[in-house]
Amino acid sequence: MRFTEGLKMAFAAVGAHKLRTALTLVGVIAGVAAIIGTMTGVSVAQHQMESELSVLGSTVFQAQKFPPRGFQNQEFDFRKIARWPPLTVEHAQAIRDRVPTVDLVGAELWHFGVRVSYRGESTEPNCIICGGTPEYPENNTHYVELGRNISAEDVRVARPVVVLGFAVANRLFPFIDPVGKTVKIDGRKYTVVGVFCEKKSALGGNFDNYLLMPISVYVGNYGDRDPGGHERSVNITVHARSPELLDEAMEQTRAVLRAERGVSPRDPDNFYFFTSDSQIKAFNQASAGIKTGAFVLGIVALIVAGIGIMNIMLVSVTERTREIGIRKALGAKRRAILLQFLLEAVILCNIGGLVGVAAGFGLGNLVAVFTEFEVHVPLEWALIGLAFCTLVGLTAGMWPAIRASRLQPIEALQYE
Repeated sequence: MRFTEGLKMAFAAVGAHKLRTALTLVGVIAGVAAIIGTMTGVSVAQHQMESELSVLGSTVFQAQKFPPRGFQNQEFDFRKIARWPPLTVEHAQAIRDRVPTVDLVGAELWHFGVRVSYRGESTEPNCIICGGTPEYPENNTHYVELGRNISAEDVRVARPVVVLGFAVANRLFPFIDPVGKTVKIDGRKYTVVGVFCEKKSALGGNFDNYLLMPISVYVGNYGDRDPGGHERSVNITVHARSPELLDEAMEQTRAVLRAERGVSPRDPDNFYFFTSDSQIKAFNQASAGIKTGAFVLGIVALIVAGIGIMNIMLVSVTERTREIGIRKALGAKRRAILLQFLLEAVILCNIGGLVGVAAGFGLGNLVAVFTEFEVHVPLEWALIGLAFCTLVGLTAGMWPAIRASRLQPIEALQYE
């Protein structure tokens, strides 16, 4: 019997018992949908996360006293870290002066939950102030669209100027050019010199509610200590001259910071580095458990479904005993009978697999429907799911197929 003939007969056998086929496939569909749905949901979030965590670009890293917020699987001794000396503007200057592989070194301090007002109009108290240096836009890929950036002169003379985030500018100046206008932040007046490009975040970040002012103005207005009385530690952003020099720039910066902070050669760093890649890697590590759990649950469901398919195939062999006897009497070989029943089991599983893949993609992308995430379809997991369905079909169909192929023609023809 040719393979194509076997396929036709297998499809015909599967289609002959539609209700039984549908009930048998419930387990397969559930198992595949569980795997594909979870993997799709994680892939949607991962795709968005990688896009947004790439804010530093491929040539920028950041040094800061505390470990970066985000998806960490490490345990940190925060009491010990709190006793470390802060990073300072002077450390940033030392990196500028002594690290030849970098060209832009910025310093940043942050203040959260402020309200910005202009002539009776005000924002919600959810704006974020960055007291920074002129390197901020380049090092954070957050560029100025209207007006200008803060300048080195602004920082040197502590000029009270500010660059508004896109959402802040739209809220306070919906119909007029904000450049040159005076806004109030915490009761203090600032001249608007620029507006940032729109930079939406589907992860809940409020990039468009940012405000940038000279770091000298920030320290003058908010002090060099946080509300808890601890000396503020600056975040230092460092731009390597090229992606190829990133690792070398990090090592040179590490050497400068250790020397400036008096770290003994036998002691570990008392600061942290992070890059976009390190944040993405941390997220992937955090989501690995979810993927593994979904995969295990899906495999268990497929195994249970496989047992159901095997029982259905055994019933099918019993029902078609006379048919098998007739085919053998007409010259059908054991291999042809074996192939037909294996194909039926594989086709049965893959029909369920295709429905499960479609359902899984739909369920996984519900994340995108209810958020601003982009729809993402991980086709590699569809192939993996169908491969497992084929394996389950072969495994579940093997014993019924062997049993059918071993039937003796005379005994099969006498079966009632």
